Amino acid sequence: MALIPRLDVAALDALPLDPLTKGLPYDGPTMRVGDVGVQDWSVLDGDLPMPVAVIRQARVQANSAWMAAFTEANGLLIAPHGKTTMSPHLFDLQIADGAWAITVATVQQMQVCRRFGVRRVLMANQPIGLQAVKACFAALQDTSFELYCLVDGDEGLAQLAEGARLNPPPEDNPLRVLVEVGFSGGRTGARSRETALTLARAIAATNGLMLSGFECFEGLLPTAEAADGLVNEVATLARRAIEEGLLSRDHPIVVSAGGSAFFDRVGERFNAHEFPFPVLRVLRSGCYLTHDCMGYAAAFERICRQTQLALPPGGLVPALEVWAQVQSVPEKGRALLTMGKRDVGFDAGLPIPQYWYRPGSDMAGPQPMSQGYKTVALNDQHCHLELPVDSDLQVGDLVGFGIGHPCTTFDRWSLLMMVDETYRVVRAIKTFF
Repeated sequence: MALIPRLDVAALDALPLDPLTKGLPYDGPTMRVGDVGVQDWSVLDGDLPMPVAVIRQARVQANSAWMAAFTEANGLLIAPHGKTTMSPHLFDLQIADGAWAITVATVQQMQVCRRFGVRRVLMANQPIGLQAVKACFAALQDTSFELYCLVDGDEGLAQLAEGARLNPPPEDNPLRVLVEVGFSGGRTGARSRETALTLARAIAATNGLMLSGFECFEGLLPTAEAADGLVNEVATLARRAIEEGLLSRDHPIVVSAGGSAFFDRVGERFNAHEFPFPVLRVLRSGCYLTHDCMGYAAAFERICRQTQLALPPGGLVPALEVWAQVQSVPEKGRALLTMGKRDVGFDAGLPIPQYWYRPGSDMAGPQPMSQGYKTVALNDQHCHLELPVDSDLQVGDLVGFGIGHPCTTFDRWSLLMMVDETYRVVRAIKTFF
């Protein structure tokens, strides 16, 4: 089982920054991405315009190391969802901690990976359409690059077969295909065992393609028990395909599942199945890297209570925050802050006020918010914060918010700031949404 090399972060840091980039000070110098960390900027000292999205360096590094220890202790691999962050800086951290591949959902995301040197990509989606299919087979002409993708039906397979006919991949670098297993009412994926096996047989017989295993996305299921059933089906199908001779021990065989909420059940169920020869058990969780203080935090608490797998010391902690400034206190019990729907995700719940700081005061650093503060609404550029009756919050104060579902906060920023524990900026994190 080969891992993949570190990325070309130097090329990333050499990219020029447009001075109009959201998050940069209006009077900042012309610079490259790699120059941001040497400006000695401080979030708390007002060196950056508000709002600003920050990643706490010590926490994100700890989360990455924790997941690496978890997968190693339990005989698993991880191909983290790159779409969560779309940041090669953070891909490189995950690869340094042993990622087997980076998972993407689209051709554009695959091309970002390729641009900065990701050598193995798992496209957890079925490529459809001329552009997507052509891009897959064009990428395979580079024999140092491996690409896995999904298929869930005859129509998708026919498009890949035609793509392979028109632009045959090198003999030693076929398009590696996983049969996607779905469930009624869910997203894509074969809806029955026989459909999945019939598709597997057809893939194995198609020139330019290689059947490489089975996978699912269990994250939309309502309970851990429901996730168990779907993951079990993936393992069962892989065993059946091995017994039929559709999968060979001469090439990596993959069973994979993708969500961040049930990664324990994925590991438990895959590890409960015995296979005739080695199989790669691949998690595709992505949100673990920055975690959150809402849905994934609750899911991790369940994992800690219920899992039979080995858990490393420590745990996952929220590392992504959005900071805003109090702009107005127009009425009793209500403050308006400089953060809105264009700055922070809200699909998994409104952001939670966690810290506050008064610039120019004698405060040693941000303090935890007391009880009674609550985000009650977001407009495009404003946050409505409900205040307790004894609130001392005033215009100019800074408030740090915790978020839910990191994906939909990352995609609002082309540049985030990595900060140390004093909120001094140590580097810029570039994204490609």
